[in-house]
Parts: sequence; C-alpha cells; structure tokens
Amino acid sequence: MPPLTELPTRPEPARRSKLNRRQALSLLATGMASSLAACSKPDQQILPYVRMPERIVPGEPLKFATTLGLAGLGRGVIVTAIDGRPIKVEGNPRHPGSLGATDVFAEAAVLSLYDPDRSRTILHDGAIASREALQGALASQLADARNRQGDGLRLLTGRTTSPTALRQIDALLQAFPAAAWHAYDPTDDDNARQGSQLAHGRPLRGVADLAKARVIVALDADPIGHGPDQIRHGRGFAEGRSDANSFSRLYCLESGFTLTGAKADQRLALRPEAIERFAMSLAGDLGEARGATELPERERALLRKMSTDLSGHRGAALVMAGPTLSKEIHALVHWINAQIDAPVRLIEPIDRTPSGQQAATLEQLAGDLAAGRVRQLVIVGANPVYDAPADLQFGARLQQAPFRLHMGEYVDETAALATWHVPQHHALEAWSDLRASDGTASIVQPLIRPLYDSHGVHELLAWLAGEQDASAYDLVRQTWQSAATGDFEAWWKQALHDGVIAGPGAAAVSAAPQLLPMPGGDAQDTHAGGMTLVLRSDPCLWDGSFANNAWLQECPKPLTKQVWGNALALHPDDAARLGIASGDIVTIGAGDRTLDVPVLTEPGAAAGVGTLTLGGGRHSAGAIGNGVGANAYALRSADNRWRIAGVSVTRTGRREPILTTQNVVRTPDDVRELYPLYELGHTPAAAASDDTPSLMPRTIQSSDGHAWAMVIDTSVCIGCNACVVSCQAENNVPVVGPEQIAMGRDMHWMRVDVYDHGVANGRPLGFQPVPCMHCEHAPCEPVCPVAASVHDHEGLNGQVYNRCIGTRFCEANCPYKVRRFNFFGYADGEEYANLGAESYRGQKNPEVTVRARGVMEKCTYCVQRISGARRSAERENRTLGPDEVRTACQNACPTCAISFGDLNQADAEINRGKADPRHYALLGHLGTRPRTTYLADLRNPAEEQT
Repeated sequence: MPPLTELPTRPEPARRSKLNRRQALSLLATGMASSLAACSKPDQQILPYVRMPERIVPGEPLKFATTLGLAGLGRGVIVTAIDGRPIKVEGNPRHPGSLGATDVFAEAAVLSLYDPDRSRTILHDGAIASREALQGALASQLADARNRQGDGLRLLTGRTTSPTALRQIDALLQAFPAAAWHAYDPTDDDNARQGSQLAHGRPLRGVADLAKARVIVALDADPIGHGPDQIRHGRGFAEGRSDANSFSRLYCLESGFTLTGAKADQRLALRPEAIERFAMSLAGDLGEARGATELPERERALLRKMSTDLSGHRGAALVMAGPTLSKEIHALVHWINAQIDAPVRLIEPIDRTPSGQQAATLEQLAGDLAAGRVRQLVIVGANPVYDAPADLQFGARLQQAPFRLHMGEYVDETAALATWHVPQHHALEAWSDLRASDGTASIVQPLIRPLYDSHGVHELLAWLAGEQDASAYDLVRQTWQSAATGDFEAWWKQALHDGVIAGPGAAAVSAAPQLLPMPGGDAQDTHAGGMTLVLRSDPCLWDGSFANNAWLQECPKPLTKQVWGNALALHPDDAARLGIASGDIVTIGAGDRTLDVPVLTEPGAAAGVGTLTLGGGRHSAGAIGNGVGANAYALRSADNRWRIAGVSVTRTGRREPILTTQNVVRTPDDVRELYPLYELGHTPAAAASDDTPSLMPRTIQSSDGHAWAMVIDTSVCIGCNACVVSCQAENNVPVVGPEQIAMGRDMHWMRVDVYDHGVANGRPLGFQPVPCMHCEHAPCEPVCPVAASVHDHEGLNGQVYNRCIGTRFCEANCPYKVRRFNFFGYADGEEYANLGAESYRGQKNPEVTVRARGVMEKCTYCVQRISGARRSAERENRTLGPDEVRTACQNACPTCAISFGDLNQADAEINRGKADPRHYALLGHLGTRPRTTYLADLRNPAEEQT
C-alpha cells in the first residue's frame, strides 16, 4: 500500500489575484451569460412524456428478481431500481442460494456497476478498436482454426454453471473437435473434487444440510464463512439452534481462525497435518481399524466426545472437510458421512456441458502454451495472469499464443497481455442464467442498459460460432424452450417474476463410497523446521475480483477488523519466537518465491501456522484497488493451492501500520459485562422489571401509537458484515479511504464488535452488531446546543442534518460511540480517489440525504422505510402489519439474527425477543433505556467424559 498521507485540514491561504478590476468584471459578465444559456432550451427538439413507460412512476422504486454469481454459482436477489437506476440489492426468499438474505459481495455488486474504472471499449494491442475490426480478426482466426479442426483453439473460462453458456460451449466443441475448453477458479477446492472421485469413482458434489444436523464436525472447513454457500449454510446453522430441545453442536478443528471456529461450541487449533491424523483416528473410532493413530491427550479427549456424538446422532450428524486437507482425507470424510447417514445430498457436477464434457484444467492449458500448441486463446471472465499459481508462470506462457482475446469487466492484468480485449457486461446489465450449488437454475435479467460499450458472454460465444448478430436474450430463451410446459411466454414471465426456475434442483445420486488405503497416519508433522502457510479467500475481496470496490476495501475483516490490506496472521508465540510484532513486515519464502507482507498476531491461530488471504497486491484493478495489500498468489503452487509446507518467515526491519476500524475486546471484565455468554441449560431466569428510581419518565409515549425497536440475537450472528454493507448501500454511507481510517474516522453506521472469551484456550469468540441504540433517555439529546439530536413522535432518536453545526457534543456524550462525523465532504466534493466520479451518483438512494462536511450522522432505523410503509398503509386505508417494516440490515442477515418491529403490537416478533430470558440491554446500568437490545450468546459444548 502507498504510504499514508493526511488529507489537508485547512484551506491554502488566499493569494493575491493577478486580475485587474476590468478583467474581473469581464469574467463576471461572461459567467452570467453562460448561466443563462445553460437554462435555455437545447438546440435539438425534445419531447415530453406523452405516455409514461410502463410501470415507471418518477421517484417510486421498482423491484426485479435476478441472479448474481460468485465463483460461478448463482444467488437469487431482488434489486431495487428508481427511475431506471439499480440502487439496492436484497435476497430473494424463493431462491435456495439466498433464502431472502445477502452477503457482502451481493450488496456491493451495485457499486461495481457504476465503477468508472470498468472497461468501456474494445481494445486491440491497447488501442481503441471497433467491433467490426474485432469480428474481422476473429473471422480470420476462426477460419484458420476450422481448417485445422480446431487444433490450436483454446477457450478458458471461470467455473461455469450457466446452462446457456454450457450449451454454447458444447456446440463450439462439436464444431471444432480438436479444440479444448479449460476452466479455472482460484477459489475452487480441487481436493474436494478429487476426493469425491476417489470415494465414488466420479466427482460427485455434496450438498450438506446444516439445518438437519444435530452434530457438525468441521475439519479445517469454514461452512459459514464467506463464499457461495455462506447464506444457505448460515441459515441452516441458525435453524439448528432455534429450538433448545434440538440445539445443534458444532465442533471445529482448524489451522487458521475462521467464522465457523468463532461460532463453534468446541474448537481446537491444529496444524493441517495434525487435523488429517485426527480425521483418520475419527474414522478408526467409527469402525475403520486402520485409521487409529496416536494422538496427544487433549486431542484424544476431544475425539472421544466427537465420536460419541456422531455415533449417537446417526442421520443427524455431519462431517465437513476443508480445502487444506488432502484428497485422501476428503475421500475418508465421504466414508464417514456414509457410516453416520449424514444429511448430505450427492449430485452430479453442475458445470458440465449437456453432452457431459468436463472442462480441462489450467495446468493443462499452461502446458499446451509452453509447448507451443495454442494458436488462438479466448479467455472469458478470468484473470489468470494475476491469480494463477505462480509456478505455472502463466503471464509468460500466455504470450506464446499468437492470438489472445480477453473478455472482462476491467482492463486487468490479463487484458494487458492480450492482443484483443472486449469489455464485459456487469451482471446487472446482462441476460444469462446460473445454477445454485444445489443445481437450482434461475434467470439473470438486466436492470439497466449497459453503461458502456460492453458485450455479453453469450454474444462472444456466439461470435466464436459464427453468429455475429445473436442476442443473449434470444440465446437464453432458446435454452429454456423445452423446460416450459404449455405456454412458453407465460412460463417465461413467471420464471422472471419468481427469480427461480421451479424444480427441486439437481437430482440426488445414490452412491456408496469406497474405503481406500489410509495415508501415512503414523508420520509426524512434515517440515517441522519451518512453518505451514495456509491461504484463504478474503472475506471482503474474495479472490481479488472485488479489489476495486471501495465498500469492500473499507469493510472490516470479521475477525481482525483490518481494512485496506491483508496481513499474515501468526500465533503470538510464533511471533515472539521470531522476534516480530504486529505491524512488522516480514518476508515469506516458499522455495524460490518470496513475498513481503505485514504481520498481525492472532491468538486463535494454530502454532506453527501462518494464514494469509488472497485478493491483494493488484496492479491493474483500478483507482481503488491498485497497490492495496500483498499478492498471496505469488506463493501459490499448482500441486497444493491452499497449503504450503516448509515456508520461512524472516524479518525485514520495516514496519507498516495495520489499518483497523476497532480492536477486538479481550479484557475479561469487559467481555463478561458487555457480551454475556451461557451454556445450553444454564440460561438465566427471566429478568425482573427495572424498578430503579429515576427522575426520567418510565416510557416514551408515541403520538401515533408506534414504538420501534430492534433485538439482535448474538447466538446466531456469524459476524459476516452483510448488515454493515447493506446499511452502507441503503443510507448513502460514504467511504473515507485509508488515510482517514488511520485517524479513526470511519463512517459505518453499524459496526460488529468482537468479544474474545479466551480463544487461545479454546473458548468462543462472539459477534455483536452495534447500530444506534435509539435510547429513550438518550444522552446525546440534551447536550446538543441546536437541538439537532431529537426524539421524534415515534420514539426514534433522530438527527436533523440541516440543523447540525458540528459541535460533536452528542458524539462525546454517547456511551455506545455509534455517531459518525463528516470531517470532510466525503460524499460531497471531497471524495476519496475517484469516488466523486459522476457515474457513482447513480447508486445513491434518493430517499436518504447525502450529508455534507461538518454534519453528524448515525443509524436511523431506516426511517425512510418506516415512512414508506406508513404511506402505503395510508393509501390502502389499513394499519401497519406487525412485521411489515424491515430495515436494510435485517433483510441482509443470513441467519435472521436481527428482529425489528413495533413494541406496541403484541404479535410482533420483536416482543417475543424482548420476552426471551436471554434478553439484555448493552450498558443497561447507565439508564439510557436503549430501544436496540440483545439476546445473549448460547453455546452447547459437550460434557466432559471420564
């Protein structure tokens, strides 16, 4: 990252003008004439609306169902558009990949749509070219390929589950029999695919159902961590903890700290090799005698609990393996799940063509490039020059292909080495289709016409087939003609309306896994003299494809709160042994590859293991993402993408500040007071009513009968930050940039506090989302000299922006520290980097004021949504429903941890939360009577066994 420099805090002193009086008056007259001209009619004839476009009412939102992809898998969403501008993404409750919720990547997609750094035109060797010139060059190359039966023609895509794209690829491979299709996704788990191949003889895909599991064992797996299945797994995890009589138990063995480990009932940090030995011992306890290995007593005690639980909950127990474990261990986990009848549905791969062709690997393509066997290479939606394993040397090998065409949303690292580059539609501009992880298909429909001269994936594939004028809309409809029963047009409209194609998804496959020879379980940890480096997808940038999204760069990583960069996470004992501390820059050595990266100590890490996230170190991402973080792909190897053994870590003597928005709360007294945690069966009795004497009124009476409140269940909050980014999108919360973050000036209206109950000793870590408390006895209100902080008629703590004079007395008097001050015009003329570009204005929510410099702001309980629901009820001459109003953070939450509603409606969900014995108020002893309250965390550890 470039060095941090503070923004100017005062204007430059005025200098004496060189204009004389006559020149100044002349300029004034010119300016007045220009202003009058700007207000006149244009020279061209313009026409007013005679008939408004169908369904368009100025200023009124419209909602459309579509699908957003992540790692090639679809998640159904509902996008809100105002006057033709998509401004907000929310989940589609009908879609099994989203279930009505979102994640940070879906929420941030709308900002990427308006990114001014997106590719805008076709390029040939870096110069602007026409579509006709591209199609002419493409026709020449395809003629050559046709004469050779496709020999030398290669197509590289990301993971592809689009039925239309797979159908087109199938046709292309039939037209060019000697051509080859390759697919590469940097976040793919090759060990899982190969392990399934070993166990079943074919690469079946397992779809686990956490909601049906009473016992879950995660072996270096992170099912509720960020990824295509986070929403589905998160919801299943929450549903498994909704009933005290069937409360699930989560065991987690992991090498690096994850969200799954943070929410585990029992967690143990081990090196990946030790986790593999543990898995073999678990198989031994479940009936495979060859799996028994010697374990330390601490691991043996956990194994006894785990095997007893798994055996005692057949049909409702589940074991999951992560990408750091070998393919043999993945195969072994398939066998274990078969023994305990785990709730896992096996399905055929969803990324094969209709004729059953599976994509070849990136390693095979790199070999063909090195051997000179590639004449034409077409890369669609992938960036292998940046994210391919370093030992493939893909950038150098790529240039050996004479014709290189790249399609992508950005002129990225791969586009820079291509002879032709074609700008790709954003997902909200395109027609397509995608499958969810369970095989359910849905349509991708555009919300807006392309902002730039971009093209769709289906159009490019049609060009390769010689169809110059094919449209993506027609191609997608052709794919689904046979799926409709009866009238196709009615079926099509229903599929677009619902955002999902009716059906159960991919059919389940019955397969009995084979038990293979065990790997060497008696071996000790390999490379004992070095450390093991574990690579993980970044919880904010994913694989680096979101690096130019400012919302995600400034979104705190859930476990460390780091922003604008990544760091090597080390256990404090390892850091002390190496003589380094947080902020020190070290050099990681893996063979002949090295990388400089700052260190961040993490008590939850396994000893001897360093963890580093992907996605940093971009140099062709754009104005936001360039030069941020370290590129972990530089250390990656093709044979093991997620685990590198025997790495060295050496000091460089340099330091770099680790930018964080807050600290993890580790002080025991503070943790116990602010984040109560109970074990199942030991929850407190219902709290008695508060009879503490007070001069303040007992309740705030609402003039219209409403009393809005929020309850957050910390037991199921997984700290994913979906609520944080959703709030940012809904309420025009600005990005301030790394310089301002370094001074503690972040602007998020909602933060997620992290409380450490003793992670280093296997104790849990908890998450506590903190919006404005909307206190009935708000300390911020009496100290404001201009009454900008006031209570409204429904009991909300409001902020009157045009009355605020920026004294910040309210911020100083708020014990929850949830108020944010605009030290600069972060969204009003003093934006970070290119965030002031005109295109970004299209994302702003017109129902929420964009705040100016010198104004205090904070969470409003999405008052614009309350107002909209009230107006709708008034138009329909009815009362508001008990749970009709839903805030942005509530809609985003994958686990439904946030409840919002009217306390004066007895049947509202919010009142059930208030009556729960776990209910508590944060800093309740202060007498602020917050409307935002919490349910205490609840864990279910196994009883100690003798």
